[in-house]
Amino acid sequence: MDSASIRAHDDARTASRALATEAVHAGRDDLARQGLHAPPIDLSTTYPSYDSRAEAARIDAFAADGAEPVGPPVYGRLGNPTVARFETALARLEGTEAAVAFASGMAALSAVLLARGSTGLRHVVAVRPLYGCSDHLLTAGLLGTEVTWTDPAGIADALRPDTGLVMVESPANPTLAELDLRAIAHACGSVPLLADNTFATPVLQRPAEHGARLVLHSATKYLGGHGDVLAGVVACDEEFARRLRQIRFATGGVLHPLAGYLLLRGLSTLPVRVRAASANAAELARRLTADPRVARVRYPRLGGAMIAFEVHGDPHEVIGRVRLITPAVSLGSVDTLIQHPASISHRIVDAADRRGAGVSDRLLRLSVGLEDVEDLWADLDRALGAGTGDPARAGHRQAVG
Repeated sequence: MDSASIRAHDDARTASRALATEAVHAGRDDLARQGLHAPPIDLSTTYPSYDSRAEAARIDAFAADGAEPVGPPVYGRLGNPTVARFETALARLEGTEAAVAFASGMAALSAVLLARGSTGLRHVVAVRPLYGCSDHLLTAGLLGTEVTWTDPAGIADALRPDTGLVMVESPANPTLAELDLRAIAHACGSVPLLADNTFATPVLQRPAEHGARLVLHSATKYLGGHGDVLAGVVACDEEFARRLRQIRFATGGVLHPLAGYLLLRGLSTLPVRVRAASANAAELARRLTADPRVARVRYPRLGGAMIAFEVHGDPHEVIGRVRLITPAVSLGSVDTLIQHPASISHRIVDAADRRGAGVSDRLLRLSVGLEDVEDLWADLDRALGAGTGDPARAGHRQAVG
């Protein structure tokens, strides 16, 4: 079944399903009718076609408007049935008309910038902090963009006739700062708002419901959920999706079918994983907040599995002492990861800009997984070091344990 048929079949049956149900069934509703239970993996790079005139017409139609070709697949760079299932499912979860998947989150963001820049709208208004590589892509002008950094209150004044995009991330990487997306969307006027929803996922927040036209995910993180797939995706309206498909075809930033399969599988447990990890994170945030070795804790009001905290001591020593928790980049996996943003994820951002956005040199970012919370706390307690042996600390551990 082609991707357009999959989407139409889903839309006819899923008018009011709960998110947990969508996570399990979206993109898969046609399987039973085909006598299948697990989604098939189509690894083909090309497909037979004995009617070259009809094929030429389909390719011309795609070149003209970016609509997904009706009928059998044509070529792997134009689209893939397995990837289309993931796109259909993610669009359902985010509440958008469409979604377009890419080889990575940065490939997805690049496609959005190219799509806007190709129409002469190269100016971007953005709010820090963003993921470090997103910040660098905008600041360095690698795709011909010009960026104006502002706070949320200054967005309307920063808009220009050539502004093609407003970009925000909420909760933000790595400080977990939260923004009023509805107010920001209003300030954007007719300029599309791109909201990076990687940290929140559609389980906790659906930016399209608040006025964002584009919802960006590094699908490498929570959507995949197991640290074994690299991907990005933009959920949006069909009009914008058509342009993104054309950019993807021209630049080749396609998602491999096996990655599409793993992402679709990851979505089925997304609500369960996010809620369980969030419960762990909320408890760890509570304990860190009460810990005298910790200077500041940042945890979003909407919840989630991410914690940012500043220590009084050397953050590098904390990272060096963890044993259960993995010191590594990335986030959103079933296991807990910790990293020092100023050294890794945001190292590429100018130091003054980084600190101005609240990314201090003592800040640690913790992506909380599904381990037992007591085991995680024991590892953090040991890693935080000095002070664990005095009576006051022992009493504290007993009180919160």
